Amino acid sequence: MRLSNEQVASINHLSGPALILAVPGAGKTTVLLHRTRILVDKHKVDPTRILSITFSKSSANDMKKRYNNDFSKGDLSPHFMTIHAFCYTIVRDFYRVTNKKLTLIEDESIQHSKYLIIKSLFSRINNQPITEDKLEAFFSYYGYIKNKMLSPRDYSMDNRIEVENFQLLFSEYEKYKNDHQLLDFDDMLTIAYDILKENPKILNIYRSKFDYYQLDEGQDTSKLQFEILKLLAYPNNNLFVVADDDQSIYGFRGANPQELLDFNKVFSNAKIYYMVDNYRSSKNIVTASNGFIQSNTKRYRKTIKTSNPPADPVEVIKLKDQSSQYDFIMKDILRNKGKSVAVLYRNNLSSIGLIDYFDRQSISFVTNDTKLKIFNHWVLKDIVAFISFSDSSFDYDSFFQIYYKTKGYISKGMLLWAASNHINLNVFQRLLRYPGISEFYKKQIRELELDYRRIKKLTIDMKIKYILDTMGYDKYLKDNSIKYGYSYKYLRSILDSYIIIGKSIKDLDPFKSRLKHISTLIKNSSRIKSKITFSTIHSAKGL
Repeated sequence: MRLSNEQVASINHLSGPALILAVPGAGKTTVLLHRTRILVDKHKVDPTRILSITFSKSSANDMKKRYNNDFSKGDLSPHFMTIHAFCYTIVRDFYRVTNKKLTLIEDESIQHSKYLIIKSLFSRINNQPITEDKLEAFFSYYGYIKNKMLSPRDYSMDNRIEVENFQLLFSEYEKYKNDHQLLDFDDMLTIAYDILKENPKILNIYRSKFDYYQLDEGQDTSKLQFEILKLLAYPNNNLFVVADDDQSIYGFRGANPQELLDFNKVFSNAKIYYMVDNYRSSKNIVTASNGFIQSNTKRYRKTIKTSNPPADPVEVIKLKDQSSQYDFIMKDILRNKGKSVAVLYRNNLSSIGLIDYFDRQSISFVTNDTKLKIFNHWVLKDIVAFISFSDSSFDYDSFFQIYYKTKGYISKGMLLWAASNHINLNVFQRLLRYPGISEFYKKQIRELELDYRRIKKLTIDMKIKYILDTMGYDKYLKDNSIKYGYSYKYLRSILDSYIIIGKSIKDLDPFKSRLKHISTLIKNSSRIKSKITFSTIHSAKGL
């Protein structure tokens, strides 16, 4: 393979710290593999004393396969693994010596899964069950705090937390794991770091295992991960980092591109190499991305170049609504029939309408983003209660769930009285017979009854819009998002998904069936063979 001058300069770096700043399509992994070959073939380094760390297990496996296919000449091979896998070996070996066995709790199906533990602890601490979005929020905060090496208290002081008694929940979770000898993915890093910091002998054992450390996708590495690698690489600091500060998109997980910006401050003798040639994209794409990324001020100043010719221009197409977007995407795919197509979006929630639309058109697709919480969300349970009660005003249980979430000013005392009086009448008729009820309340109750009669005649999408905009449910969501720390924008996004799915559906049972069908479709889509891929931008990164 013919390498450019900038690639050759990078792969011939022998010792000391180095940062290779490689733009998209510059051949980051290629450089790392060629540098490994140079160390082994030219400098006679024992391949087993080279450790290459990469972002994901699939990337590690791909790098190992490529190296063995292209360069390997014997039984000995360099190590390619994720930082979590490497840290787990440190933790496992340490606890094996102490005759302790730690159990990993990442799998949702096991008895001591981290999700079940938090559900139980939250219920005990807050006297209520945790919602799916708060469960997801807890682990998002938790992972960020661990990877940024923060304390829960400091993080809570500077950020708005959407989980009640978060600091107590955090400490109880840590205590529970410690008492039962359990660990999660983030523990692999923190425990390994503590072992290395507190046990000089063990640190020296691991330092003596490797002479060269290489880090792929350095921009996705957290502060904690960098600290572990710096500990291990000292004192020779043979740390070779391949990265692009412009491609750091995992800040919400604790990725810390500042480590790259401070690289030559941490290592005074660091060498920085620039790889600015993009071999993958057309000139149109490179020009557009150059103009876009220049607005970022916290970066190494570099300009992407390419020798590739221009191709189809980059198009920005504005459409009036989501349905128009889906229609445009489908027609564009059909127009390019037979070609591989990726449809990218910001988050998993953004895929629901797209999936529903393509399924209705009987067009197959693949998606690996299966972690969606909207099919069992509490706002869905509210919507179901609203619609159920509109179908039958005798459905006291459904009304009890949502009576305070709309206009009407009905008190809990009035409703409790109605539960045991005049039960042969519907809920509204009972409320109108409440002792001493004023004309104001009678008017409110009659207007509310009229609202529910109107809902009954609408399709599901229009029912949800009416509940939100006319009956005051949207105001309830706004008020309680502030009160309980929910994300109002997130809740509205979920409801927008229900509106899309509920289009043209009249009754509740078909709507529930449609939700179940889409949930099953998403879970099973990875088994389908299709040239159309739906993916978040994050999941597509590096593919």
